[in-house]
Amino acid sequence: MSAETTRAEEELGNAEMGDIRRTHRLVALAEILGAQPQASLPQATETPAQLKATYRFFESSYVQPDAILASHTQATIRRMQDEPIILAVQDTTLLDYTQFPEITGLGPLATTSQRGLLAHTTLAMTPDGVPLGVLAQDVWARDPEVRRAQDHKTRPLDDKESQKWITSLEAAIAAHEACPTTQIVSVGDREADVYDLFIHERPDGVDLLVRAAQDRKVVDDEHYLWAAMKTAALSATVELNVGARADQPARIATVEVRFRQVTIRPPKSRATERLPCITVWAVWAVERHPPKGVTAIEWLLLTTVPVTTTDDALTRLAWYAARWGIEVWHKILKSGCQIEQKRLASAFRLMTCVALYSVVAWRIMYATMLARSIPDAPCTVRLPTLGRHCGDVSDYAAIASGFSGEFPRTDRSGVTRGMHHDGTRCIPRVDSR
Repeated sequence: MSAETTRAEEELGNAEMGDIRRTHRLVALAEILGAQPQASLPQATETPAQLKATYRFFESSYVQPDAILASHTQATIRRMQDEPIILAVQDTTLLDYTQFPEITGLGPLATTSQRGLLAHTTLAMTPDGVPLGVLAQDVWARDPEVRRAQDHKTRPLDDKESQKWITSLEAAIAAHEACPTTQIVSVGDREADVYDLFIHERPDGVDLLVRAAQDRKVVDDEHYLWAAMKTAALSATVELNVGARADQPARIATVEVRFRQVTIRPPKSRATERLPCITVWAVWAVERHPPKGVTAIEWLLLTTVPVTTTDDALTRLAWYAARWGIEVWHKILKSGCQIEQKRLASAFRLMTCVALYSVVAWRIMYATMLARSIPDAPCTVRLPTLGRHCGDVSDYAAIASGFSGEFPRTDRSGVTRGMHHDGTRCIPRVDSR
């Protein structure tokens, strides 16, 4: 058995598909598709018989997306067990198949004319940005008959798309049972600022880190959240090296960092539910004097992990900066694996395809990080993949060439040396208290 086959077997060999031959077929298919991730299914397969077998595999009712990912998630959790801290970074991306009107079962996306799927993925990462695998994933098609804005505030959570944040947290809790000495921090962007997420029961060792979106009322204070943060003492001043963008040159931004503990009231719209207040730590990083015509950099983070020192605050900012990794993973899935160009007959078959390519995308991401960490390595250096033919450094550098910035890097002081989600780098400066 080759080393490459062993890697595919480690990730997918425990998939329960009702027949061991289907599991073997899954492993073999991962090798075939992983060898040419950008290729269409006809291009990736070598013979008409192989292509027919691939379509038959995705069409089988015994082949379930959850079964594919369950095997990979088991391997992911094994990798997590030796880590003191894991960031369970969750985010949603749209998969647009509008160009294939013959695909059945798709739903509307940003507009009713766009058709496709939504994928909410939780990626397990170390604080310095190393991806350990997909911890959870939900892929679905929206019901075209349901108006998202209709009675949104009064509908139960399990009838909303925001349930995805809770589902991801529950996956983190389940993973913690298998690695009880690992602290798992569920990380989400502003869309994750859902009150139910903060009041959901969590065991010790599972925490939250969410960028605030709602200006909520603070208990024992006449202020709302943003105003309350203005009363916190200045903790540090940090310089951010903001990379050049299409409409802006590179620049140095000076950002003030403040932190404090806050107790937040539940939403007024849910007063009849008698929800509890939540006590969290808030870290606020804001650029006071941006150049004219430039939007100021600002993060207000809410976390259940204590923040009592400046180092704590900078570390939480670094953890959130590592969230950029899932954006890179999305880019690899869409550009590196061309998932929106895969053409199957139905939404369900696409969901199975997405599950398999999600594992392939993770391996490419890991290999890309390796290529960037040793950019001068000769092309004979082999990188770990799921494919039968290992790609060399130049192969994966080519796949990665469309990605902007770098992967986050965090040193022991908690300062991020790599790219933030908005293209910034963190450089420590004095005035730290």
